[in-house]
Amino acid sequence: MKHLIMSGLLLTAFMACHPATDAPAPETNPTITAETNEALSGGVGTSFDATSKAYTFPLVGLSGTLLAQHQAGDAVFEATFVAPPAQINAGLGPLFNNTSCRSCHTNDGRARVPVGDEPFNGLLFRISGPGQDAHGGPLAAPGFGLQVQTRAVFGTVPEMDIRIDYEELAGTFADGEAYSLRKPTYTPKNAYIPLPTDAMLSPRIANPNFGLGLLAAIPDATLTQLTDETDANGDGISGRPNWVWDYEANQRTIGRFGWKASQPTLRQQAAAALEGDVGITTLLFPNESSLGQPQDVPTHGAELSDQALDELTVYLQTLAVPARRTPADKPVLAGKVLFAQAGCTGCHVPKLQTGPSTVPQLANQTIRPYTDLLLHDMGDGLSDGRPDYVATPREWRTAPLWGIGLNRLVSGHTQFLHDGRARSLTEAILWHGGEGEKSRNAFRAMTKTNRTALLAFLGSL
Repeated sequence: MKHLIMSGLLLTAFMACHPATDAPAPETNPTITAETNEALSGGVGTSFDATSKAYTFPLVGLSGTLLAQHQAGDAVFEATFVAPPAQINAGLGPLFNNTSCRSCHTNDGRARVPVGDEPFNGLLFRISGPGQDAHGGPLAAPGFGLQVQTRAVFGTVPEMDIRIDYEELAGTFADGEAYSLRKPTYTPKNAYIPLPTDAMLSPRIANPNFGLGLLAAIPDATLTQLTDETDANGDGISGRPNWVWDYEANQRTIGRFGWKASQPTLRQQAAAALEGDVGITTLLFPNESSLGQPQDVPTHGAELSDQALDELTVYLQTLAVPARRTPADKPVLAGKVLFAQAGCTGCHVPKLQTGPSTVPQLANQTIRPYTDLLLHDMGDGLSDGRPDYVATPREWRTAPLWGIGLNRLVSGHTQFLHDGRARSLTEAILWHGGEGEKSRNAFRAMTKTNRTALLAFLGSL
């Protein structure tokens, strides 16, 4: 029997050893406003820190109970869970992908793909069989559930390993400059039981955590207005929301979070990640991911207290967006124009408005996330072969671009897309197909000078 963890005195004791951040308070700039200056990507709560800790700060001006909850949630995020019986942070497994949230989201940033024999820290694989569950979501694969767990506690074994191989695909820009894209192939191996022949695998790299509260505060009506499922305006772009299941509200609703927008709320996103990635159950998802499988354990209810889940949710809700750097530089301004001319803003919508929120820094803010949070057909090249609610294998949620220019500094790499195949922003653009094909072709046709300017613009975000 595992024990309820991370509440009351245990959480307080953990926080005393692990402060919310070891970086100084972010600088603010009171002379500019969210409405008039593009540096404020995340509205009035934007952080002006541009160090390797740029993704880790709370919203500027956060105070009182909300700041205390943010710090308490940071402690949950930082906690390393262990197998029972343990007095603190017990509950790991029996099957899991990592031992903590921060192990995948270092500095609250984007994970990278493993090299050689490195463990899968931040790259996981969804799995399902044909058909849909009772709520229209993916159907669990017999013996494997909805996610492959590549690690296990003593007494159980990992579900499988996965080998990654890459093929280099050569290409050239219109001006003759050569490039190469790497195409991944995933091969299951050492499965603990035979893998169903109709199982569908989808790689997913861990995303950055900042700005999520602002995305949650965008009204559903805004996303509905951005929807153009039949391409009525004839621009070749037909974004649509992913309609998913909200387990707390017990209803179908618009998804916002995850690579396929398959989670509707931050609380559900956090609880699902705890269950699937770490093997930590909550009141929202009280069963282990191994339920009904050969390595199942007795049902025992929540291992993480509801208070701790609330605090973790507030932490994710209140991480600040880093400000843009050099938005007025001439190459950046030129790149901004080229970005729009190439049609990129049809999906990567530059500016949105949030609605009401109990957090002042999230309410009624002008933000610049460069996303519409909608699903778009990205072509066969990026298809994962696996549907997710209404999202087809070729459809992905538009990835927010804010803060992307700091990725190398914060996360130590420049790998992008859902599986980290792109080794640069250039490669990420060149993988765009489907609704993104027109923009990709426009980028390929640009001169070297214009490509450099467009990349400078992205680097400023």
